[in-house]
Amino acid sequence: DVMIPFVLSIFVTAAVSPMVDYQVRRWRIPTLIAVLTTLLLVFAMMTLLGTILVVAVQTMVHAASEYGAQVNSLITGMFKELNTYLANSKLVHLQVDEQRVSAELQSYLPDVITQTAGTVTTLVSHGLLILFFVVFLLLGRNPHQRRKDIYSEIEKTFRGYITTMTALAAVTALLVGFVLWALGLHMAWLFAFIVFLLSFIPSIGPIIATLLPVPVAVTQFHDPWTIAAVVLIPGAIHMVIGNIIEPKLMGRGLELHPVTVLLALAFWGLLWGVIGMVLAVPIVAMLRIVFSHFSTTRSLADLLAGHLPGTNPAVSIEV
Repeated sequence: DVMIPFVLSIFVTAAVSPMVDYQVRRWRIPTLIAVLTTLLLVFAMMTLLGTILVVAVQTMVHAASEYGAQVNSLITGMFKELNTYLANSKLVHLQVDEQRVSAELQSYLPDVITQTAGTVTTLVSHGLLILFFVVFLLLGRNPHQRRKDIYSEIEKTFRGYITTMTALAAVTALLVGFVLWALGLHMAWLFAFIVFLLSFIPSIGPIIATLLPVPVAVTQFHDPWTIAAVVLIPGAIHMVIGNIIEPKLMGRGLELHPVTVLLALAFWGLLWGVIGMVLAVPIVAMLRIVFSHFSTTRSLADLLAGHLPGTNPAVSIEV
């Protein structure tokens, strides 16, 4: 409850500190006024994000009963067909009680909505604590001090990462939202917003974002080609942006091996949940930068980058 907002506030401070420095150095504005104007912008952005989250949850609550009943009817029908097939195949002992499955589904859906609403409430409460931390972190900085070495490289890496990822996430969300809207999917732009959020979770996030609209598509459309398009077209967008455009924009980027990224997602996700998965890559990238500046830990930095001990990454093997 304390460490997550504190770590988030460190990232927020690193992202907005150039705005404070610019106001103090170029416009000769007092540090306190510069911090206040910057915080107003941060608060406005967090309020906008919180409002969108609340609207998204309300939309899910209103649509839950309708689509929950459709999903329940669809799954119950599938089990009935399965039981008919098993009865004809003389495998009666494998039949499923569709009434029990239906009751369990109906009791499970409200719990999902409640957990989602609880997550939004937690984010709002964290937002207030984050602003509190950011105030003191910004006031404790010296805008006239030029940072070098490790701190400078960490800031540069993080700002480049967050800028690139935000731009790519926004483009991906707009493209996916337009495709889902063009296909006539209900709550298309809600799914687009979820795509924007999940794009900050490497590898796993795009897969989840691609599969989330499937239940709605199955209950809404009866054309298998339309259902396939709901999955395949956004999936292709994620693949092109994630595998072609993102590596070109990031350049050398964070210099993390894909296995390192997956292990970081697993560890920080286990520790801090979804927020931990969002922060996993920047945290491990910062650790790699710190390790690379000391001879005793440089081998760990190479290992995080995927360079095994005893190998020279600068030398390529010719066949």
